[in-house]
Amino acid sequence: MAKRNTQQRRRTIVELVSDQGEVSVEALARRFGTSEVTIRKDLAELEQNGLLLRRYGGAVPMPGDMVPDPSEEKVSERKKLLAHAAAELIQDHNRLIIDSGSTTAALLPKLSHRQGLVVMTNALDVANALRELENEPTLLMTGGTWDARSESFQGQLAEQVLRAFNFDQLFIGADGLDLERGTTTFNELVTLSRVMAEVAREVIVMAESSKLGRRIHNLELPWATVSVLITDADCPDDAVRRLEAQGVRVIRAGLDTAVPLSEIA
Repeated sequence: MAKRNTQQRRRTIVELVSDQGEVSVEALARRFGTSEVTIRKDLAELEQNGLLLRRYGGAVPMPGDMVPDPSEEKVSERKKLLAHAAAELIQDHNRLIIDSGSTTAALLPKLSHRQGLVVMTNALDVANALRELENEPTLLMTGGTWDARSESFQGQLAEQVLRAFNFDQLFIGADGLDLERGTTTFNELVTLSRVMAEVAREVIVMAESSKLGRRIHNLELPWATVSVLITDADCPDDAVRRLEAQGVRVIRAGLDTAVPLSEIA
C-alpha cells in the first residue's frame, strides 16, 4: 500500500507542477499530509526521471527543450533484468558494497524492498540515489581521491576505510569478461576493486553478455575471487560451463530466473 501511495502522490505532484507552473515543498507536504523530507525525495526522483526541475523550496515544469526523447532508454531492459536477478540475492540487513557504474546503478531502485541495509560505495551518484530511497539504508562512503575517468573515489584512503569493515556482498560491473583470466577493465586503477572483493563474503559481478571476448589488458578480478556472475540470456552455454568449472555460479537473467514484467518496467 505504501508503494502505491508513493506512486500516486508522485503522479499528482507532476500534474500539479504542470497545472500551476510552480509548487512549493511546504504546500505539497500540507496537501499530502507528509513530511517535507518525503516531498524532497519525491521531487528528486521525479527530476531524475526527467518529469520536473527542482528549484529552491519547490519545483517547476521541465522546459520543453529539456524533455528527454522517450526513444532513448535511461536504463536498458537488459540492465533492469540483471538488477532484478541481483536483488533476489540480497536479504534484509545485509551489508553491501556497490561499486560505480551504470549496471550496478540499475540495482539501486530494487533496494527499496529490503530493510536494514548498510551500503558502502565509492560513487557519488550511487550515494545520492541511496539517499532518496524511502527505506533509508545506512550509507557509508569510502572517501579517497576523486578519479574523473571512473567517476568514483580511489586511492589508499578509500582502501583503508574499506578494510575497517566487513561486508556480505559486493556488487561490481566489468568492462570485459575474459573466460580464462577474470573481469577486465579499461581503468588502470584496479586496486580498490580488489580490496572490495577481499572484504566481502560474496563477490557478485553484473555484466551483459556483450562484454564476453573483449580484449582489455587490465585484469580487475580473477575468477577465483568471484562468487557469482549475473549476465543475460545470450551468454552461451559453453561460456557458462567454462566459468562454472572455475567455481563461478552463473545466473542468466531472464533465462535462469523468472522476472515479472512489472519488475523491469
